Amino acid sequence: MKVMLRMNDAGNLIAYVAKKDLEEEVVKQTAGDDGMIFTLANGWELEFSNLPEPLKLPQTFEAKRLA
Repeated sequence: MKVMLRMNDAGNLIAYVAKKDLEEEVVKQTAGDDGMIFTLANGWELEFSNLPEPLKLPQTFEAKRLA
């Protein structure tokens, strides 16, 4: 699924999933086997395998929902 990542005014990372009309704050970032796993405030876990370093935001990335 396509997920747009951006920073809000408070400096927190925000994930927006257009197909679900979902916008949530990223509350946890962990390294997974295939990339970074972001945990959203609603409990969703999204795995990003193609995140560049450093992140240039806002930008849309492909992610896989784990939970």
